[in-house]
Amino acid sequence: MNLISFITKHTQLPEKSIQNTVALLNEDCTVPFISRYRKERTGNLDEVQIGAIVQFKEQFEALEKRKKAIIKAVDEQDALTLELKTKFESATDLIQLEDLYLPFKKSKKTKAEVARKNGLEPLAKIIMAQRSEDIEYLAGKYVNKDVRNEDEALEGARHIISEWINERTDIRNQLRSQLERFAQITTKVIAKQKDEEKAQKYRDYFDWSEALNRCPSHRFLAISRAESEKFIRIKIEIDDERALQRIEQRIIKNPNTECASQIQMAIADAYKRLLFPSLSNELVKSAKEKADEEAIGVFAKNLRQLLLGAPLGEKTILAIDPGFRTGCKVVCLDAQGNLVHNETIYPHAPQNDVSGAIKKLSSLANAYRIEAIAIGNGTASRETERLVKKVQFRDPIEVFVVSEAGASIYSASKIARDEFPNYDVTVRGAVSIGRRLADPLAELVKIDPKSIGVGQYQHDVNQTKLKTALDRVVESCVNSVGVNINTASVPLLSYVSGIGPKLAENIVNHRSEHGAFASRNEIKKVARLGGKAYEQGAGFLRIKDGENPLDDSAVHPERYAVVQQMAKDKKTKVLDLIGNKTLLQEIELKNYCTDDVGLPTLKDILEELEKPGLDRREKAKVFTFDQNIRSIEDLREGQLLPGIVNNITNFGCFVDIGIKESGLIHVSNLSNTFVKDVNAHVHLHQQIIVKVLSVDIPRKRIQLAMHKI
Repeated sequence: MNLISFITKHTQLPEKSIQNTVALLNEDCTVPFISRYRKERTGNLDEVQIGAIVQFKEQFEALEKRKKAIIKAVDEQDALTLELKTKFESATDLIQLEDLYLPFKKSKKTKAEVARKNGLEPLAKIIMAQRSEDIEYLAGKYVNKDVRNEDEALEGARHIISEWINERTDIRNQLRSQLERFAQITTKVIAKQKDEEKAQKYRDYFDWSEALNRCPSHRFLAISRAESEKFIRIKIEIDDERALQRIEQRIIKNPNTECASQIQMAIADAYKRLLFPSLSNELVKSAKEKADEEAIGVFAKNLRQLLLGAPLGEKTILAIDPGFRTGCKVVCLDAQGNLVHNETIYPHAPQNDVSGAIKKLSSLANAYRIEAIAIGNGTASRETERLVKKVQFRDPIEVFVVSEAGASIYSASKIARDEFPNYDVTVRGAVSIGRRLADPLAELVKIDPKSIGVGQYQHDVNQTKLKTALDRVVESCVNSVGVNINTASVPLLSYVSGIGPKLAENIVNHRSEHGAFASRNEIKKVARLGGKAYEQGAGFLRIKDGENPLDDSAVHPERYAVVQQMAKDKKTKVLDLIGNKTLLQEIELKNYCTDDVGLPTLKDILEELEKPGLDRREKAKVFTFDQNIRSIEDLREGQLLPGIVNNITNFGCFVDIGIKESGLIHVSNLSNTFVKDVNAHVHLHQQIIVKVLSVDIPRKRIQLAMHKI
């Protein structure tokens, strides 16, 4: 099977589209660039479809690499035949390949290998052939200085037979099938850990059992974490007797013989010592990979929603990082997010300087013409929000509560130190809170995505796969929105298609040295930014108020000539064509089709000309929690409360209702109908009304239901 047929088999996408996409990937084109600017070649595949091609391309390449390594290893053993090589090369997955390789990667210290050295393989072959009727007599012929009697001879022969049984792909596949269909996962608490406080969050799994193939990803990951923390033990179980019978049916011809009796013992040994441990571990590993994949998928969806959260835009912002004893850190930011002032106020205990804090906030708002206030949602958030709302500002100012998730990670990072070398972590954290309100995407790209905390069990899943998936999400979001090259930070620019961290640094350095870019063409002057990088990134880099109005659009420079021709045909200028729906609707796109430019690209161009550079994200909206709810003790069953969705999982969503603990809307309480995908019913930062179903104060758990308005 070649690469194209392998991808086609797994994706069911058109072969021609796959061929062209693979060719573009091999030319070092990025997924955002291919999906946006090469629609004619891909057959209009979207980012998800192209991402699947990337995934299976990588899988195929890993499989081919493993095949070469195995063929080389077997060849070095002088055991490679043409038939065996063909089998290796024909394997379609790693499990099949490793099963074929199993007989050739034995340790020299196995029981079977010792038996072979003792000359017992011929005896094993006779027994396996089921031809002898007097086993004791036959075994006596193999007694020697290393094999003291007939029993030892038969035991050694059985070890060899056990190994043969373990290496049979048909038997392994049969047992795999049984495990996949019937395996139960059971858990038992470790007695001495049962009463530990940390163990209590896992008490549902102190004595648990269910079919492994029905265990949802979040539960499997919770059970796995409990085991890794040594609170429980996990065991995989199936009907052993049934499994043994199925193996015997494949091997034993006549059960009423002495040979059959020896083979039965070998089968039992192979099952207990080799087959079941190996394949049950393989099953658990596969279940973990599936659980990881689902959890990473949830995290990726949440991260996308978070990054594409509603920006307030270019406003002057006063940001507050609340605190009690150490005070509230206050910063003032200009419309471009630059820090223009910082200080600390102490409105809460123990200082309780409420009047001083109110006066200071009022004077800062006037002095810096503040248009919005951002308050972090951590410790003392609600108290600070109430304080701010007491201030009589001269002009109306909107007040927002902003998630602090990951702010401490950013404030202690090299990125933050480079941005603010003369300020401490508290000031940097407050700046981050303010900038998140202005533009969540531009600020959150500076933080390791898994530190943002929107997912489930992010620290328990495969970290390499998690990073790859989340990096792709960030790249997709950044390029879908576009980046102002004259204001963007290095972290933001590094996610632009074709740019990367080093070129991002070069762009910022060039900007510092030569001033703002006046046109996309000037980007080519950046050190080490070659033609390929320019091709991949230019369409996603925006220049506000530049020399060419198209530079502030998603129209790629390679297609400027098409737009210029459209304007010429309409006897107008490009600038006058932009935003003129009447003129744009009169354009016959088919007149501009060429071998390279088809209707998909032309439709994108026309759509962009209607609203050039439009930020497709919603605008930030003010939200107010119920001011009577200040702690979990204030909650009562049946209450209706405003809340904001702050996390989504496969089993439901968590909602911030303005207190320290978030409440859970389980999938069963999310809708009156069956919920297949939680994301189809809610999205991150959605403002909703919830009903309190139950409150467990000792365990700090709040059960909510979606209230239909």
